[in-house]
Amino acid sequence: MPDKAPSQQKATRKYSGAACLLLGLCLSLSAGCRFRDPVIAVIPRTTGTALWEPEHEGAARAAAKAGLQIYWNAPTREDDVQRQIALVERIIDQKYAGLILSPDQSLALMTPVRRALAHGIPTVVLGSPLPMKPGGKLIYVLSDDGLAGQMAADRVGKLLHGKGTVAVLGIDPDIAGVLDRERSFEKALAAGYPGISIAAKRMGSFNVPYEQQIAEEVLAEHPDLGVILAVTTDATRGAYSALTEMHLAGKVKLIGCDQDLLTPLTTGEMDSIIAEDTYDMGYRAANLLARARRGEPVPALTRVSPKLITKDNLGSPEMRRILGLDAR
Repeated sequence: MPDKAPSQQKATRKYSGAACLLLGLCLSLSAGCRFRDPVIAVIPRTTGTALWEPEHEGAARAAAKAGLQIYWNAPTREDDVQRQIALVERIIDQKYAGLILSPDQSLALMTPVRRALAHGIPTVVLGSPLPMKPGGKLIYVLSDDGLAGQMAADRVGKLLHGKGTVAVLGIDPDIAGVLDRERSFEKALAAGYPGISIAAKRMGSFNVPYEQQIAEEVLAEHPDLGVILAVTTDATRGAYSALTEMHLAGKVKLIGCDQDLLTPLTTGEMDSIIAEDTYDMGYRAANLLARARRGEPVPALTRVSPKLITKDNLGSPEMRRILGLDAR
């Protein structure tokens, strides 16, 4: 094939250079758009559970209405505090438009949240509070754990007909909401059901086998126990496993918290779950961030009522929304 004429070579170089310039411009614009699009980060305690996946759907729906995008990420375990801190630090360094955070540990997440606020990132703490006063760019959307404790006391009172014993398992001092839940339960039980006594109280962890061991010990020590109140997801799973292994499921009533274990409700092996409405909390949190970005006044604190889920109402539209069953 003959070589191209000098004029053709010159034209080829000219068009090639123009194409490269156009490609570079497109890539530059694309990168710029990526950083200019408002993105809010949503970091729950973990992902892939009936407790936190509804938050994802709620936040995404509110964000879409406000023209925002969602970045969703979390540790694979609720006890991986360092991973959650690292995610928050990444959000800060990449200058996200807002942050919705459900802290794995109250004290450890204070410094990253303060840093986010210092960098001008409006932050919603969702679910359980930090030891920080809300206000300014720090917003709280919390589950009403005081109400959850009252609901648990009323359920125990109904199950025991006002007389008997209950054990409280999974008390985690690192999550402020869990402590509020337990204190409210004790207060409501003493005030409304004096014939019911607390036979045992046990501290909790993020370790299900450990929670099962604790539950087995409590059941062995208190053979006449009527009800177990498990105040966290892991305590609920551990207590259910213990009751199953000891052939007591359905005999000793189990009230769980922070929904994740649903099948035993349908079989009667578990009495009820006091569920956080994380769908509503996620929706409200994203909506509040959108309003704050527009310069509108927003409440510093919003409390969302939990719901009591039983076998009878598990299939209702409201409970399916709370549990994220329709989305799945």
